[in-house]
Amino acid sequence: MKVLLPPLKNYAQHMIKVGHGHQLYVEESGDPKGIPVLFVHGGPGAGCTVDDRRYFDPTRYRIILFDQRGCGQSIPYGCLENNTSQALIEDMEVIREFLGIKRWLLFGGSWGSTLSLLYAQQYPQQVLGMILRGIFLCRDSDLNWFYQSGANQIFPDYWQEFISPIPQEERSNLIAAFHKRLNGDDELARMSAAKHWAQWEGQCATLNPSKAVCERFTNTHTAMSLSLIETHYFMNQCFIEPNQILRHAYKLEGIPGIIVHGRYDIICPAENAFMLHSAWQGSELYLIRDAGHSAQEPGIIDALVNAAELMANRVQAL
Repeated sequence: MKVLLPPLKNYAQHMIKVGHGHQLYVEESGDPKGIPVLFVHGGPGAGCTVDDRRYFDPTRYRIILFDQRGCGQSIPYGCLENNTSQALIEDMEVIREFLGIKRWLLFGGSWGSTLSLLYAQQYPQQVLGMILRGIFLCRDSDLNWFYQSGANQIFPDYWQEFISPIPQEERSNLIAAFHKRLNGDDELARMSAAKHWAQWEGQCATLNPSKAVCERFTNTHTAMSLSLIETHYFMNQCFIEPNQILRHAYKLEGIPGIIVHGRYDIICPAENAFMLHSAWQGSELYLIRDAGHSAQEPGIIDALVNAAELMANRVQAL
């Protein structure tokens, strides 16, 4: 079973202005002349980590990481103004042009898979291929499953802790209830809401409990941006049309894709991956039998590192 490649330092860092006061943190590592791959992080609002460089062979890949609007090292932190799916798609184009890249691979998990698919459907000519993990289709049913009725039946103990800051009379719409507190004037209520929101996601992310994954989610900096930006997007149906990704899957024709999904993914059930694979001609689906949602689970890491090797071989053979 493959593991993450050794820790890797970046060789370049950029702060790229994308308009409306937003500046994006972008970094490069690996081989400057290698296959360009853009790592598209999840959330929205999670930001990147140093381990996100480690799925790729640095002798073959030019590895590009960026923090999306309002999170990670991008500024202004936590900003919701002009923070939409369409803005993020255009940000990716700005990064591509800034770095002088003609075509690149996209590597995205969870919300990162969503954003990669939206970008590829709008700019298919720029995409060499995609490696996607933990498919999130952003349908109302997907949001309802994890934040209202579905996942709560799998993790009822974690669920009770999650909803504890919300009064009974507001629990019929938990996304709205958390959104109200995260955007309110009460700082203690904001921090409590952020912690409970992020902890619920962290606790449900792995098949086996992972202290490291939970600590990553509940880190104060991450928890605040994750909860604030996620509720902003989810209150607005992620700024896309109903079932947009599947309805526009025909636009992905000709783009090679590898889909990796944990069979026991509670955040984004495996049906998401299966439906995308069925609609996306030329995609490959790998259901990982002993994994949930997180990219840090051994079976998922093995599949993603393998996928990166396979995709590099295919691109270099062209």
